[in-house]
Amino acid sequence: MNARRWTAGLLATVAAVALVGCTSSKAQEKTCTTTTDGIFECAPDQRSAPPKLAGELLLGGTYDVTEARGQVVVVNFWGSWCAPCRAEADDLEAVYQATKGSGVSFLGINVQDSRDKAKAFEKGRVTYPSIFDPSSKTALALDIPPNSVPATVILDREGRIAAVIRAAVKQEGLQPIVERIAAEKPASN
Repeated sequence: MNARRWTAGLLATVAAVALVGCTSSKAQEKTCTTTTDGIFECAPDQRSAPPKLAGELLLGGTYDVTEARGQVVVVNFWGSWCAPCRAEADDLEAVYQATKGSGVSFLGINVQDSRDKAKAFEKGRVTYPSIFDPSSKTALALDIPPNSVPATVILDREGRIAAVIRAAVKQEGLQPIVERIAAEKPASN
C-alpha cells in the first residue's frame, strides 16, 4: 500500500477522533480552546489524564514518558519525507536548548519512515531522542491526537496534554508557549 495513502487514511481517522474534543469521558467533558493560528490548548483544570507514550528509541534503547514526570515534555511528530518537518527542525532544537535548563525535555516521534532515513535526518539536526514509530500507533494513543505531520504536543509537568500545534513550528511561536507551561504552578495534592 502506498505510504502516503496509508498516512492520509491514518490522519483522517485521527482527525475523526479529534473531533470529539477534549474529553476524558462522557461524564466529565473538558473544554479547550483553539487560537486563530490553530493552536489547541487546555487550561490546567481542563486537561485529561496523562497519555501513555513509550517505545523504542531511534538510536537504541527505550523511552517511557512517565520517567519525565515533573518536567514539561515537548513531543514532536515528524518524518524525514516531510518538508515542513525539515524546515522546523532547527527551531525545535533552538527551543530545546533555550528551555532545557528550566525543566523542559523534548521527544521526537518518527512516523512513516525507515530507520536509516530517520537517522540520517536527525544527524546533526537535533540532540533530543526520538521514538521510532513507523506505524504511527503512538499518535492514536493520545486523547487529543495530532492529525497532521508535523505536529507538536506539549505535556505539562503532570504529563497531561496542555497544547497541540498541528503545523510546523517556529522558535518565536513555540518558545513562549513552552515557557508559559513550564511556569505553571503544580496542582495542589
